[in-house]
Amino acid sequence: MASMATPAAAATAQRTAFGTLPDGEQVEAVTLTGENGVSVVLVTLGATIQAFNAPDRDGRMADITVGPDTLAGYLDQHNYWGQTIGRYANRIATGSFELDGRTVHLTQNDGTNSLHGGTEGFDKRNWTIASVSSDDGKASVVMTLRSPDGDQGYPGNLDVQVAYSLDDSGSLIIDFTAQTDAPTVVNLTNHALFNLGGNGWPYGTYDQKLSVPASSYLPVDADLIPTGERRSVEGTVFDFREGRMLYDGLRGGSDDQIALGHGWDHNWVLDKGRTSQPQLAARVEHPLSGRVLEVLTTEPGIQFYSGNFLDGTLIGKGGQVYRMGDAIALEPQAFPDTPNQPAFGSARLNPGETYRHTMIYRVSTLDRKHDR
Repeated sequence: MASMATPAAAATAQRTAFGTLPDGEQVEAVTLTGENGVSVVLVTLGATIQAFNAPDRDGRMADITVGPDTLAGYLDQHNYWGQTIGRYANRIATGSFELDGRTVHLTQNDGTNSLHGGTEGFDKRNWTIASVSSDDGKASVVMTLRSPDGDQGYPGNLDVQVAYSLDDSGSLIIDFTAQTDAPTVVNLTNHALFNLGGNGWPYGTYDQKLSVPASSYLPVDADLIPTGERRSVEGTVFDFREGRMLYDGLRGGSDDQIALGHGWDHNWVLDKGRTSQPQLAARVEHPLSGRVLEVLTTEPGIQFYSGNFLDGTLIGKGGQVYRMGDAIALEPQAFPDTPNQPAFGSARLNPGETYRHTMIYRVSTLDRKHDR
């Protein structure tokens, strides 16, 4: 249920208990709150965005993410609810790739593919809180994880850090870093599922408008693995350059790519490419509430997933039943299956190097002139 925003005096960070795992390990939560009242709840299980509370144009607050509201929900209904994804976000074909002349075999959890890090990816790990702070108009929490050599088949001991910082303008900055002691591949992102109408919004996301500054995307095969082609969005339902309402094209079965993905579940090739500083990768507007979400990244691609596999069997916050299109994910990342497709670049990380990815979820509101 929506509530009126109550601006905080300054950015704050509050650390609390969230629950206990079956083995007795404690799961913690940290709530970051900005001066404008925007708040984010972050949970150590999966280094997860559990809630993201943002105002509409009249100051009414709502949680714009969907997912469980209890630890039991995360354990019983696995669905990548706002978790940190790794070691490799998205799909790796056949769960294998070549590295320095040997075949690396990964756990397969998406048919024969390895998806989002495999059977026990980073989303299922209980991360360690390294620090919690609030100063200089920003509230932050840093979480760390050690992924041992051979974890899900990946080589090298990998030390991973994710830093979440909420500033007073409504930007949640996410900094991923990782270091390895042996050559490996890394591709980290967050998998928050958003609905700018708020959790439980009765129209799903169909009344929301998405813009993506990308002139091409990566078509997929029947296993949702990129074919290697970079296809122009011109004249297709994959063209979001000028903004597109999400009801426009989602059921466009005349496009074989929509049929294969059961909607949109593809990676867009951002016109900006890989950048040293985060730049705009996607913008979502909800004309009725006025809420806006912008996604910025340093990575060259963004996966847009239109909630195609929400099938009514998953029950989340407030007892809401989630169905197809009730939420969308916008996941900045290196391209799917890059370890098997050299034309996509490289996801390799060597000893002595540091993997870095900075992404931002930034919320704001539209003026009333944007009412529909």
